[in-house]
Amino acid sequence: MTDKERYKRAFSLLRASEHDLMEVASMDHVKVLPVRRLVSLCAAAVLIVAMASVAYAADIGGIQRKVQVWIHGDQTNAVLDIRGKSYTLSYEDENGEPRSVAGGGVAIGLFGKERPLTEEEILEHLDSPEVAYLEDGSVWVYYHDQKLEITDKFVDGVCYVQLQEDGRVLYLTVTEQEGYTMSTHGYVKP
Repeated sequence: MTDKERYKRAFSLLRASEHDLMEVASMDHVKVLPVRRLVSLCAAAVLIVAMASVAYAADIGGIQRKVQVWIHGDQTNAVLDIRGKSYTLSYEDENGEPRSVAGGGVAIGLFGKERPLTEEEILEHLDSPEVAYLEDGSVWVYYHDQKLEITDKFVDGVCYVQLQEDGRVLYLTVTEQEGYTMSTHGYVKP
């Protein structure tokens, strides 16, 4: 007796259940994708992922806009790149040297929930006055096209500055080497 005959005799006693037979019969309706179609689908998926990667890289994964901002009293073309909770403002200074300013922040909503600042909120922040402490010891306030030296205006470490533009008045309370507060209603006492 050969091995083939032994296997036939051993397995001839086994019978499949009705359920198994029904399942095998239903498998006749299952369609198998041809190899060419499967390769085409894989190639299309790879192409879509590659195109999405290029689009992501072109925008560097965030919001990137060309904007005009006031820097040290000069209106300057810049690129604002927003990524999540942070931003980078890139521009060329008056000597043509590349410069960048980075920052970020969140707004606190109801019930203490944080959200990243919007593009408009970041631009509003960048449009605020700037107090600069220069290497020569002088202190300057820059706001749009206004440049004010306030070095000699400090009394007991505090200087009060009033800025006007288009009928709008801003009151700055500058504390020496610590920053400033700003209000549209009046000076804020330190």
